[in-house]
Amino acid sequence: MSQDLQNRLLGHLHEVAKPRHGVWDRLGLMAVRSYLTEQLSALGSCEEHHFCEGSEAGTNLILRIPGLEPGLAPLIVAAHYDGPLNSIGADDNASGIATLLELAQRWSAAPVQRPVWIVAFDQEEWGMLGSTALARELRQADQEIRLMVSLEMLAFTAEKQNYPHPAMRAIYGDKGDFIAVVGNAGTETILSGLASQMGQHVKTKVLPVPNAGRDIPDVRLSDHSPFWDQAYDAVMVTDTSFMRNPHYHRMSDTIETLDLPFLAAVTEALHKGLSVV
Repeated sequence: MSQDLQNRLLGHLHEVAKPRHGVWDRLGLMAVRSYLTEQLSALGSCEEHHFCEGSEAGTNLILRIPGLEPGLAPLIVAAHYDGPLNSIGADDNASGIATLLELAQRWSAAPVQRPVWIVAFDQEEWGMLGSTALARELRQADQEIRLMVSLEMLAFTAEKQNYPHPAMRAIYGDKGDFIAVVGNAGTETILSGLASQMGQHVKTKVLPVPNAGRDIPDVRLSDHSPFWDQAYDAVMVTDTSFMRNPHYHRMSDTIETLDLPFLAAVTEALHKGLSVV
């Protein structure tokens, strides 16, 4: 795997993996937001999407990359930039943001057929508030979307893998060395294509779930689920979070615990797979 790519991802991780919580560390959150605004603004017009859900306000960042066929429904690729309470948040979710920024740079330099909206969500850790606001607004505006992709923890591997249902072990295996792509029932055809494309770079396991994942609550814990609830097709790409990573929501979730070659492989896989969705 390209050492240059690993170095670029590591550079983003060092800027983002720090306490950054809407209440616990507002200054850290503002610093990360400023860094993302700078990075995305270098690629185009970075929109600040302000929202207020209940008593909580926040700011999503959106970069719209034109496609070669601008009339096509856009692909939304997103990651949340706020961090957990009392955590460095390297895997959760600096890893997703690092990959998001790399993909944004690539697609800006070489656009694909359809428009791509790069979104950095705020307030995911408060209950997916930023994505809830945006999904609702897009539905109210009758905005068509090809697919929404949530990048949620991409950089941890482990010798042991747990599952929400023990029966899944027979299908997906005992070792935490794969990237999972979880989609609603409407994405089954897309999941098959993604698995084929992404699998050329990293071991990829797909999981289609019915009923917007309501029967398996663990698969709803990221910014894709508000899009499911608004009847959009969406997937979560994840290293399976607390089912694999013992540092989840702890101060020990640091860069040193991450598998950088794995993160680089996931990034290459996503670039290949999502470029043709």
